[in-house]
Amino acid sequence: MKAVTTPSTSPSRAASVDVVLPCLDEAEAIPWVLRRIPPGWRALVVDNGSTDGSAELAEALGAHVVREERRGFGAACHAGLAAATADIVCFCDCDASLDPSGLVPFVAGVEAGEADLVLGRRRPRARGAWPAHARAGNLALARLLRRRTGLRLRDLGPLRAARREPLLALGLTDRRSGYPLQMVVRAADAGWRITEHDVPYLPRTGASKVTGTWRGTWQAVRDMSRVLAEPPAAESVREGARP
Repeated sequence: MKAVTTPSTSPSRAASVDVVLPCLDEAEAIPWVLRRIPPGWRALVVDNGSTDGSAELAEALGAHVVREERRGFGAACHAGLAAATADIVCFCDCDASLDPSGLVPFVAGVEAGEADLVLGRRRPRARGAWPAHARAGNLALARLLRRRTGLRLRDLGPLRAARREPLLALGLTDRRSGYPLQMVVRAADAGWRITEHDVPYLPRTGASKVTGTWRGTWQAVRDMSRVLAEPPAAESVREGARP
């Protein structure tokens, strides 16, 4: 059983928050993840073609399920964003490696106007939580991101929060592993204030679909490298996407 410390910051009662949970065969992890959604927030489980009953289990546990037939992490994330109706949208993996209750201070920062996009810097809590090849790939991408945008981020993790309408205005197009990075790059181009919070990173439940192998990590790095090669967005697009 996973055990983490619940953040001391209480969620704002006025917050309108949807949590997008991209899901592919995560039936084993779903109950733990959904129990950690802060009270009053809505869980949007985006089923990306599961065959283990993930979608049905999520519905039975009270989550709103969105089905996205097109395979890809970005496809699932964007389907969740498109289905969201809350003012603030969060993203969290559905494999129990990240605790969605840790998003409370992220939302508080966005609500208070302290940041436009808040990212989680993963801090491994157990051996094997973050394989060496995945960590190396993340470090390399963080360095490339710094060259491209000037941002001095230490992680490009999937736990994050921002306002829905500005996110949609970024016009994100990647539907594979490059989606989280494209969000950061386009937000930086649009002049967003981007901050990081340390979050516990736990051993995931089940096998990773992306970074569990060197091959998967390499494919993710290739997807993200294509994102970094994109030219900066036009000024009109930057203005439209600025919160």
